[in-house]
Amino acid sequence: MTTGTMLSEDQLTELMSILGGVTSVELKLTIPGAHHRSTSDALDLDPLEAEIRQVVFFDTPELALNKAGLVLRARRMTKDGGDTVVKLRPVVPDQIPKHLRESGKVSVEVDAMPGGFVCSASMKGKSSAAAIRGVVRGENHPGSLFSKGQKRFFAEYAPEGLKIRDLVPLGPINTFKLKFSPAILPRKMVAEMWLYPDGSRILELSTKCAPGEAFQVGVETRVALAGLGIDLAGEQQTKTKTALEFFTS
Repeated sequence: MTTGTMLSEDQLTELMSILGGVTSVELKLTIPGAHHRSTSDALDLDPLEAEIRQVVFFDTPELALNKAGLVLRARRMTKDGGDTVVKLRPVVPDQIPKHLRESGKVSVEVDAMPGGFVCSASMKGKSSAAAIRGVVRGENHPGSLFSKGQKRFFAEYAPEGLKIRDLVPLGPINTFKLKFSPAILPRKMVAEMWLYPDGSRILELSTKCAPGEAFQVGVETRVALAGLGIDLAGEQQTKTKTALEFFTS
């Protein structure tokens, strides 16, 4: 976790050096638990408009994939069935193999939050809510959810000898996702609440933009949220790391 500070000069220099090789930037902000209600009120968020989702990760009990920089996730959604992703992070865009960069199936993006950022390469896929639920219930193995391309991507970076079918489900976690357009900001944002089984919660605000807009959008969003009294200096948490640590603790 990081505190809600601005990026350092070295971080800004590093970020500038990789933006030319990414397809998108997602700006994220974690809201401290004590400020969830006030933030919701300030942004006029209506929870009844949120989409209910379930997220499950796949790894070994020792988190061998996470230690190798790999994340495998499946997601059930009330509107669009389900989807999957194989994600590698951190990455340097220029060091991603040419056959992956030119495949058209791998997206490279930066997640930036106060105090830090990470660049990742992802290959997404489609599934069904029923198939994902079946794997969580032990009726099938995780490999049944991922495409051949995703399995090749996984095999290229997974620890030697580790197969997708050998992974275990970590989850599920119930989440609520709400897309909204703040009156004070001419762009769409997302509010996402993750509810962990122990009762803890993470509320994250985010917005996506093109790499060339990242700094301008970052400043505009920061000014707008600060103007509403939203806490920008709280300790930052990542949803994935928190989930993996919870289910393997």
